[in-house]
Amino acid sequence: MWPRFIKKIEKFYQLFSNDIGIDLGTANTLVYFKGRGVVLNEPSVVAVNQKTGRVVAVGNQAKQMIGRTPGHIVAIRPLVDGVISDFEVTEEMVTYLLNVAQKDSKKIFGPRVVVGVPSGITSVEIRAVRDAARNAGAREVHIVEEPVAAAIGIRLPVLDPVGSMILDIGGGTSDIAVISLGGVVRSKNLRIAGDKLNNDIISYIRSEFKILIGEKTAESVKIAIGSVIPGDTPMEAIIKGRDLITGLPKEVVITDADIREAISQSIDTLVEAVREVLETTPPEILADIMHRGIYLTGGGALIKGLDELLHEYIKIPVHIAEDPLTAVARGTGVILEDIDAFREVLIVHEDELPAAK
Repeated sequence: MWPRFIKKIEKFYQLFSNDIGIDLGTANTLVYFKGRGVVLNEPSVVAVNQKTGRVVAVGNQAKQMIGRTPGHIVAIRPLVDGVISDFEVTEEMVTYLLNVAQKDSKKIFGPRVVVGVPSGITSVEIRAVRDAARNAGAREVHIVEEPVAAAIGIRLPVLDPVGSMILDIGGGTSDIAVISLGGVVRSKNLRIAGDKLNNDIISYIRSEFKILIGEKTAESVKIAIGSVIPGDTPMEAIIKGRDLITGLPKEVVITDADIREAISQSIDTLVEAVREVLETTPPEILADIMHRGIYLTGGGALIKGLDELLHEYIKIPVHIAEDPLTAVARGTGVILEDIDAFREVLIVHEDELPAAK
């Protein structure tokens, strides 16, 4: 009787609330709206007026302010390495995103939300994510590990007794995960991702060219000419910054070879981490991965030549997922379509476990 009654209550709630998936990333936060797909892709940046304590801007508007604000306005990244570092600002950001996503379809009850988080985060960090979503107006919050959500988003058979391997390279963290039967068999979480590569480029240009550049410039150069293996034709880009010797503005021309040199150590660490995960993977699952290959998702999957470098090093096929940037958000959407079928892939909280008898 009770299970049927509970299902009727859930159906009632679904009629009068929205279903929303959130890929809560260090660099960008994506929002999936059930029935409409990915509706928002905003930088995870919030501009705060320190005099009044009020939020001035969120997302793209706030990112444009980085490095260009007066002293009393600070552009904050509330997520560091994929986890919440500033709870109140994260709550403001999630509230803003939920309001924008639902602006044309407000309903009586708060939305049911699925949030993607990095693998291996602590129960305290999980609780912080859940509380931020609830305080932002969510009626029901489910949490899923990002590599699992990404695998679901690119339609890998995660619930079947078949091994799948995914490398999700985001802004703050890279998640390497081997998945089978709805669970993570082996995984590794690295703090080597988009932000670390940007910092590598900044450090390299400072030491080699004696020029100080900003994070936005480093990211632009990485996207424009970044690669991990030499291409058929050399690429160049002009960068502008401050000369560390004279203190005056200066511009120089850098090549793709400079970017490769700058990020080489981080890329080597990432490739080695993939090998370490494969070393500890059970043989039957390893056979599946050798047959089906490794899938790259996240913004880092777009680094030119990364799939070829991995294939050359580990001798296993490597595939770049279709639209890798939205894989996690699309995965949260698939989970929302049939949350009962995917319940076993969700993270269970300590306070949601059945009480001991």
